[in-house]
Amino acid sequence: MSSADPGHSPRRPPEAPQTRRPPRPLALAVATAGGVGFIPVAPGTWGSVVGVAAFIALAGLSPLLFAVTWCGVLALGVWSAAWAERFLGRHDDGRIVIDEVAGQMLALSPLFFFRPGSITPGLVTGFVAFRVFDIWKPGPVRWAERRFRGGVGVMADDVVAGGLAAGVLALLLLATEARAGAAL
Repeated sequence: MSSADPGHSPRRPPEAPQTRRPPRPLALAVATAGGVGFIPVAPGTWGSVVGVAAFIALAGLSPLLFAVTWCGVLALGVWSAAWAERFLGRHDDGRIVIDEVAGQMLALSPLFFFRPGSITPGLVTGFVAFRVFDIWKPGPVRWAERRFRGGVGVMADDVVAGGLAAGVLALLLLATEARAGAAL
């Protein structure tokens, strides 16, 4: 040990602390849903619009294949959100919108089991229900937001909000089917 630097070995210079990691284009692209998160006004809402578009694109899949695909989106979201948080320097930075994409896709999932004549009312209802739960953050959504950190923390509250919105949508679709059945 050198007397000039008593805390460090003479063989290795001290490492400078890293505050930002070098950009990983794929992780940032996934976390921001292809850059949608950089839209300056309401990036979360725009992320939800991407979720609706993804749902529409995947609507031809079987429910099982959709669920597997959704799990892949969730896993990519956890990975990319964890990386993006460190790169952007903030927990759950507003530019990270992959959580809204996954939550919105989950919110719309009951539409696989209820095939109304027009899917548009279901898409609109699922979109609005998810945005309300995501912004309002009632009980379990707020709990998930505070309970977890890192990529899981970014994704968890939106998954819970998407699950609650899916429950609301399923109940409304059941009620609509029951009313239509009673009218026959």
